[in-house]
Amino acid sequence: MIRSLWFALFLPCALFASDWPEFLGPARDNCSPETGLCKTIPPKGLPLVWEKPVGEGYAAPSVRGNLLVLHHRVGRQEVVEGFDAKTGESRWKYGYPCQFFDPFGFGSGPRCSPVLTADRCYTFGAEGVLLCLELQSGKLLWRRDTATDFDVPEAFFGVGSSPVLEDGLLIVMVGGQPNSGVVAFDSMTGKTVWENVGEKTWTGIPMSGWPGERLVRWNSADPAFQKQASYCTPVLATIHGKRHVICVTRQGLVSLDPKTGAHHFSYWFRARQNDSVNAMTPIVQDDTILISSAYYKNGSILFHVNPDGNGITEVWRGIQLEMHWSRPILKDGFLYAFSGRNEPDGRFRCVELSTGTLRWDRAEGWPNAGHSRLREGDPVPTVFGRGSAILADGKLFALGESGLLGIFNPNPEKLEELSRWQIPHFAYPCWVGPVLSNKRLYLRDDTRLVCYDLASSP
Repeated sequence: MIRSLWFALFLPCALFASDWPEFLGPARDNCSPETGLCKTIPPKGLPLVWEKPVGEGYAAPSVRGNLLVLHHRVGRQEVVEGFDAKTGESRWKYGYPCQFFDPFGFGSGPRCSPVLTADRCYTFGAEGVLLCLELQSGKLLWRRDTATDFDVPEAFFGVGSSPVLEDGLLIVMVGGQPNSGVVAFDSMTGKTVWENVGEKTWTGIPMSGWPGERLVRWNSADPAFQKQASYCTPVLATIHGKRHVICVTRQGLVSLDPKTGAHHFSYWFRARQNDSVNAMTPIVQDDTILISSAYYKNGSILFHVNPDGNGITEVWRGIQLEMHWSRPILKDGFLYAFSGRNEPDGRFRCVELSTGTLRWDRAEGWPNAGHSRLREGDPVPTVFGRGSAILADGKLFALGESGLLGIFNPNPEKLEELSRWQIPHFAYPCWVGPVLSNKRLYLRDDTRLVCYDLASSP
């Protein structure tokens, strides 16, 4: 009887508990299966579990079990650090020298989230250092310096595409010349298994959206073609029975066989101006793919993948969504997203995926003077600006770039904001998306990591 009661008490917790072991969460779609979460934020804010100062960077933490791993920049080192997810106590750390400096002044810390397995931790630093560490101890198991191993030109904002793992292969957008844009490594040893994407991929491809739709003439010596890596994380998907790794590089959309690296299809998707990047991780739903960019009216495109898996057909194109660095939430055929390139033109929108129809829209822009942190006494913006969101327990939990946290009901008929709260001491730029694990919400700006209790009241 006692044993049965024990199972009755604790089994539901085990069923509803969820890890967040990599970028975009357990299903790589910014969604969590957790339930029992608060529906509104209390007047005094969410209960604080713990908080601590951290180094700079835009890498979201990853959580597996009771271990949270953060990749951050402390002084002249990039540090991979394991914390107790419940208390914030540091368990281990591994650091290595880093000389990266963001030439645009947007911070010099890591941008990629750790990938956590049952016994390993994989990280990808701002200079292209790819590490495999023992998860429980932080011990180094192998290292690859991709910037030198693959002749990688310096990117605009450092390395920012998180790796993905499947069937023993760690697939990484490396950006190497001339044909090492995407590389697969043996996850146990770090040895190169395959490499593809570059000159062979793009030569002769129509330059969609460019004047005259001329064909690509690849020139590795031309700065316009040197940078291959983007800030979009690859997506693994099965479409028409065929496995794909979908990548949006700087040049555009590419599909490869994740086991062999063989090329399925590609589509040029790049703003004409050189000072532009692709940064939204694509959405794959059934046999459609959505890509988006916020630079110079590049907008969004929805594609239908052909039945043989070796080609795509455009469904719609438009500027209903101009996604910068965050990824829309897809629920019941509708996209919920913060659209816009800069702070003044941020908008919160709902768009129907299949047609591109704009269902509702709210301006969220605010004039940010000089891209600087808010100083003591400065008025806190009352809008979200641009932001990131996750879907859990039927609600959207959104973090704006100045630290405004909101809860929304995903309703395509109208915008339903249920609650909002300014995170204490958070300030621009809050560009790291929320992370949810075991009813604990983890948030960070460029100086602090905080953990809040998101469970509903008993």
